Amino acid sequence: MNTSPKNEPGRVLVIGRSPSVLLAAVDILRAKGYSADATNRFDKVLDDYDAADIDIVVFGGMVPADAKGHLREAVSARNPDVTFIQGLAGIAGLIAAQVQAATSAGTPESGRAAYDAAQRSVRLTLDDSATVAVEAWWGTSFVPPEPKSASELVFHGRLDAGTHTIPLPDHVPPVASFAAVTVGSSVQVFTVGAMPDAVTRLAPASAADDRLPQVGRVTTGTDDR
Repeated sequence: MNTSPKNEPGRVLVIGRSPSVLLAAVDILRAKGYSADATNRFDKVLDDYDAADIDIVVFGGMVPADAKGHLREAVSARNPDVTFIQGLAGIAGLIAAQVQAATSAGTPESGRAAYDAAQRSVRLTLDDSATVAVEAWWGTSFVPPEPKSASELVFHGRLDAGTHTIPLPDHVPPVASFAAVTVGSSVQVFTVGAMPDAVTRLAPASAADDRLPQVGRVTTGTDDR
């Protein structure tokens, strides 16, 4: 799924905690044609990056609530048109898909997609024939600071106009799992199974909350492509 953004934003900034997830997300986004950077230095974001040049900010789930609130306010003050995305999980491919979904929201669609939780399947209604891809991600380990995950390209091919049902494989678990549907250049992301409460409760309320282990610092720049 190498769909590039139709109208490339000035910059995507991923603010999270896990070094490996941040760096992998930047690599994926840049490969898809985005200008993307990432950082886990929550207190240095406004020093390290020009907020006026940030079009999309993605927050990881382990960004302290007070830091997230401060950054939302500060970045919005400098760039009222910025789009904020709450990351669904510490999965690099999923983060990239969420960015694609946000930047393709205004593109003409040739169909509609919905996730049927009862049937564990993606239901597509296409107005015309289109190239369709369905990709799934799920968490396999939630031990901080480096969560692990798996992914699978469930379907990729051209489908005729009409209604189609694409089931998810049985091995995609009912928790911490997600899917993205790409129809042409339009991307939609769905939660298949929510993150476990035991994981979401780890999110620190403030920068002073040190319940999580220390991590290596990450601050990428556009000159390190």
